[in-house]
Amino acid sequence: MNQLDNSEDQPARLLKNARKIGGFLLLGPLLLPGISCRKAAPAPAETAAMHPAAEAVAQAEQLFAGRQDLVKVRQAVVVLRLAQAEDQGNYELAWRLAKFNYYLGDHSPDTAERDKAFHDGIEAGKLAVKLADSKPEGHFWLGANYGGQAKTSMLAGLSEFDDIKHEMQAVLKLDEGYQDASAYLALGQLYLEAPGFMGGDIQQSIQYLEKGLKLGPHNALLRSELAAAYVEAHRNEDARKQIDALLAMKPAAGYEPEYNEAVAEVKKLQENIK
Repeated sequence: MNQLDNSEDQPARLLKNARKIGGFLLLGPLLLPGISCRKAAPAPAETAAMHPAAEAVAQAEQLFAGRQDLVKVRQAVVVLRLAQAEDQGNYELAWRLAKFNYYLGDHSPDTAERDKAFHDGIEAGKLAVKLADSKPEGHFWLGANYGGQAKTSMLAGLSEFDDIKHEMQAVLKLDEGYQDASAYLALGQLYLEAPGFMGGDIQQSIQYLEKGLKLGPHNALLRSELAAAYVEAHRNEDARKQIDALLAMKPAAGYEPEYNEAVAEVKKLQENIK
């Protein structure tokens, strides 16, 4: 899934193409006044035709592996969009667009970019669910983007509590171990952060997180969220156990950024429960 000529290896070619595409998109507005002096860039459809879906997925995944640099996440989104313009019915493109947009929205310091990323992530997630309702990825990343959007405003949160719950419950029915039991993490976070009048429930949160931990003991973000829930429930000793377990863990290969985020969060908790 994831044939090139023999003139250069695939990773080098993919990264070179990604830099071309991402660099043009990011700098495009600055180049407009002098566009007549430069060679015209390929039209999106032409570019996409040169990058079939499987190659685009490989290229985007390689970029996303360096997601600590948000420029690479933006480039990965562009690569997938170009491929999707030529292959609207490709599930692998759709759910990854939902995933990468979620990460961008969750980490961008720019409000407009954040809001657009969550909006685009929701649209991509809806398409993924439409294309393959029986697979977990579309449901999970659609629900994640609903959650990201809900954090931006009280109105969005009111309307999307049930949407988030619906998508994550769908994931549990299809594959409860998906992403190291991250649907349990999402539900635990939902019930922890939502106010009571919207359905928030600290005990329900803890139940989801504890169940998820049994399936995904190496999920650093899940442990971090469970520690936070224990603190909220005034169970500081239980929180300390989760913090100690997390700090003793080694990050799973490929998930170092998430591990680092989890460590940063539990260190804040440590300060509050000394």
